[in-house]
Amino acid sequence: MTDTTPTEALSAVGVSIWLDDLSRELLETGRLENLIADRNVVGVTTNPTIFASALAKGERYDDQVKELAAAGTDVTNAIFEITTRDVSDACDIFTPLYASTKGFDGRVSIEVEPGLAHDTAKTIEQAKFLFDKVGKENVLIKIPATVDGLEAITEVIGAGISVNVTLIFSLERYRAVIDAYLGGLEKAKAAGHDLSKIHSVASFFVSRVDSEIDKRLDAVGSDEATALKSKAGIANAQLAYQVWTEAFSTERALGLLESGANTQRPLWASTGVKDPSLPDTLYVTELAAPNTVNTMPGKTLEATFDHGEIHGDAIAGTFDDANQVMDQLAAVGIDYDDVVDLLEKEAVEKFNVSWGELVDTVKTALENAK
Repeated sequence: MTDTTPTEALSAVGVSIWLDDLSRELLETGRLENLIADRNVVGVTTNPTIFASALAKGERYDDQVKELAAAGTDVTNAIFEITTRDVSDACDIFTPLYASTKGFDGRVSIEVEPGLAHDTAKTIEQAKFLFDKVGKENVLIKIPATVDGLEAITEVIGAGISVNVTLIFSLERYRAVIDAYLGGLEKAKAAGHDLSKIHSVASFFVSRVDSEIDKRLDAVGSDEATALKSKAGIANAQLAYQVWTEAFSTERALGLLESGANTQRPLWASTGVKDPSLPDTLYVTELAAPNTVNTMPGKTLEATFDHGEIHGDAIAGTFDDANQVMDQLAAVGIDYDDVVDLLEKEAVEKFNVSWGELVDTVKTALENAK
């Protein structure tokens, strides 16, 4: 018998548990501190969807909204004032953890405006603005892994700013993300930045891959296709872990690590299970591995704490099987490149829609506060 909780066991494997949620209620009620103490949460990720939901439900924003309305603040700047305050306050809560882990954990992410996903220059400009606005060393600026985002990642890392690269679906793009990170470290080193202070994670999405591919497998309808359902997301992530292992074993990467740089850890995103027939902890237990981050919605975090079965490193030794799954998917007619291209396009569009909802929510709140 053991008193170890599943989240403690997950942490012991080498997984950093981050919460994919943030609200002023979490911050002001002490719930975030409780999750740190009781659920082994060591970081937080946010996005426009999360902020739109928090603002729509939370009366705790009323006083700040009134102040912003009285000052005549426009909608976009009001959004930045509100969201950066939450992120800054969360950074303060995580500061002791950030210090004790030397920047490894205790991180809070905030995303550049999704409408900039295909604008390199404005992404760089806003990333620097958000970093200065939050004003906390343990903030991570989220930049999407679009083709246009890659150069921005290099430039922002090169400026000494830590980055959470988001919306990664394909193995090819993931390799390009790692290359962009290493290029940024080289720029940072040349500029005299302390490489040990620069951290990055690469957010590789999981459940959305299954959702799209399972839909296509249903359309194929054969026994072979049906047998492959709900296998693609995990196989894709397992192969991403292989990419990470290989990429940070190269002479280029090792040279930077020897100069004090940090590896860019894989972060499993989109880990809430969407298919009710699957175990609700599937994308946590099957992707437990050293030097990874798993950012979970609150529901998935609670499910993991309640009944997650953690059996050490779940990814070791899986690469051959994962490749076989991918080969079998191709054999039944699943076009991987088409899937990941569609998912990236949809992801950017979804966050644009969420940003629009956030704009509408704040606009209405400002008008009602006058």
